[in-house]
Amino acid sequence: MSSIQEIVEKALKEGYLTPAMEAEVGRLCDTNRELPVAEYKALDRLMGALLSGEVVAMPQKQFINVMEELVISEVISRIAEVETMVEQTVDIGDVAAYALNRLPPLYATTEEGAEYQRQRAIEELKELIVKKVEEGINRFLDQPVYFPERNIIAEKKPSGVVNQVSKLLQDYAPDYEREHS
Repeated sequence: MSSIQEIVEKALKEGYLTPAMEAEVGRLCDTNRELPVAEYKALDRLMGALLSGEVVAMPQKQFINVMEELVISEVISRIAEVETMVEQTVDIGDVAAYALNRLPPLYATTEEGAEYQRQRAIEELKELIVKKVEEGINRFLDQPVYFPERNIIAEKKPSGVVNQVSKLLQDYAPDYEREHS
């Protein structure tokens, strides 16, 4: 198991903080009721390095699946039509997940790559996208409501590593600056 100090040293040496490093720091803070002063100092040092740009936080996601945006767009337009004809609310997420599980992913890491994938999908896969969305809607409308108490997956709002480290420091060391000034 790494310590916060080791992670901070590695981040300072490499010049970046990976999502895995960030998650490990969070886990260490969550599992320890009281961190040693040295660990608080390491968190403080990391915060300063992030604010100064000495360490750069790598984004969680460096790619997109263009198929997701195309499917969501199609689902929204089709559901608007369907809901005028039925008295049932169609779940966008359920229909999109159904269609996406039956369509090829189209990942891109650049804007140019994403545009290429969009054009390719429009030219080669538009009919298949429409068909799978339609199947998803029909399947959703035909199924009885199972597990009405189910919990949807909530999207975690990324607040940025600086805010997360700041929150960790506030939560776990609210009086640190007063005690060590």
